[in-house]
Amino acid sequence: MTIAPKAPRKLTMKQRYEALTRDLDWEPSYVDRSDVFPHTEFEGIKIHDWSKWEDPFRLTVDSYTKYQAEKDKRLYAVLDGFAQSQGHLSLTEASYLNAMKLFLQGVTPLEYQAHRNFAYLARHLDGPGPRFAALCQSIDEMRHTQTEIHTLSNYNKYYGGFHNYLEQHDRVWYLSVPKSFFDDALSAGPFEFLIAIGFSFEYLLTNLLFVPFMSGASFNGDLPTMTFGFSAQSDESRHMTLGLEAIKFLLEQDEANVPIVQAWIDKWFWRGYRVTALVAQMLDYMLPRKVMSWKEAFELYFEEQMLGGLFQDLAFYGIRPPMHVDDAIAEKEILSHQVYWTLYQFSHAAAFTTTVPDADAQKWLSENYTETFDQLYRPLWDKEAKNIEAGGRHFVRGLPQLCQVCQVPMLFTEPGDPTTLCQRESVYNGEKFQTCSNGCQWIFEREPEKYVQAWLPVHQIYQGNCGGPTVPDVLTWYGIQDGDGGEYKGSVDDKNWQTWHDAADHSHIGSEG
Repeated sequence: MTIAPKAPRKLTMKQRYEALTRDLDWEPSYVDRSDVFPHTEFEGIKIHDWSKWEDPFRLTVDSYTKYQAEKDKRLYAVLDGFAQSQGHLSLTEASYLNAMKLFLQGVTPLEYQAHRNFAYLARHLDGPGPRFAALCQSIDEMRHTQTEIHTLSNYNKYYGGFHNYLEQHDRVWYLSVPKSFFDDALSAGPFEFLIAIGFSFEYLLTNLLFVPFMSGASFNGDLPTMTFGFSAQSDESRHMTLGLEAIKFLLEQDEANVPIVQAWIDKWFWRGYRVTALVAQMLDYMLPRKVMSWKEAFELYFEEQMLGGLFQDLAFYGIRPPMHVDDAIAEKEILSHQVYWTLYQFSHAAAFTTTVPDADAQKWLSENYTETFDQLYRPLWDKEAKNIEAGGRHFVRGLPQLCQVCQVPMLFTEPGDPTTLCQRESVYNGEKFQTCSNGCQWIFEREPEKYVQAWLPVHQIYQGNCGGPTVPDVLTWYGIQDGDGGEYKGSVDDKNWQTWHDAADHSHIGSEG
């Protein structure tokens, strides 16, 4: 009697995932492991068992690529339909695109930078679990770069300020703020980079940008940006999970990792928070139709979800909320107004336009910032409205002092005193360096040898490295063309917008006649 062979046992989903990912890893036999993975030893982090890394999504290359390809098909169908139907005329108004110019110039190159460094992590992290997670995120970031460029390329046909965005990202003064954030992260070690991006960029900055701002895009008739935003949001949730898993993994591996991770959280919270200053004014000032104030978004996504959720979980490991978090909370009533007022005064040297908020916008700002707008900022706009009536639109022709760390102009005020500018001074090797806040001063004094090397646009202009000594010289070097910046009312974009809508109205009337 012959016994039939047993049918092969079907692998569980977890076993199949491990066979396709972790089981493909191997131990080096003729090269020392420290020579294969040298980059994870110099930060002081101790890892005892890489197999403890958990993969909550359990993606394989096959499942990942199929899922992303399906999302791309849907996105590009929307983009094609929007372009063919002249959808740019369905926006609330052309001034809305100032926010999208900032998005293209400031955010899209960061996605590419993230792609580069997650590819680096996919090679240099010791464990197969985090290596594969980093590989997936690297591909995600490249996809986001490409889809953002495609999403916004249609507007480049009709409006100024969308061209030459990569060169502008490297050169223009206000874009040095997001660029310096990633330059800082890219020059850190692999574990610090994971905290910088997985915690600060994904949990703090991306959450505050993608969710409320993409809703704002929908509210202002920008179907492509809304579609891209929600297409990317499932990726962002995976990225945030990777960041949280990275933090917990490091904390569980060794108690000696806790103070190192805490210091990185302190640093990268403040670095990410300072970049959100640009997002704050986008929500409150650059969207013609408002969907959520910066104050509401900050309270919901940071105070409630991060402080009330994430840090409650991390307290189990001995992690406290970031240093200087009280200073950030104190600024939620004033941040967007201070930043937009500065951008308004310097928009002649920018690739976007600005305008005095109209009566409806000021009413909305007054209702959402009951303790500050009418008292502190409405008088500024009332005075500026009188200047414009008298033919004297206000631009600052000088150059602002920049913070040595975040590179934002020194526009922020003392904690608890919105009428006094905040300026901190530190001395390193006999030279004085200026920072904008307690947070940036602490970061500088912790790693001064790193931040003394900062490429500060204002300093570079004074040193003659930016095309010449005059504003036109610098704007030419920036790649900013006539009509890109300045005042929105009467700008090239505004005139084109009015002409196209007038032509559409006349065409409609003629067809009915």
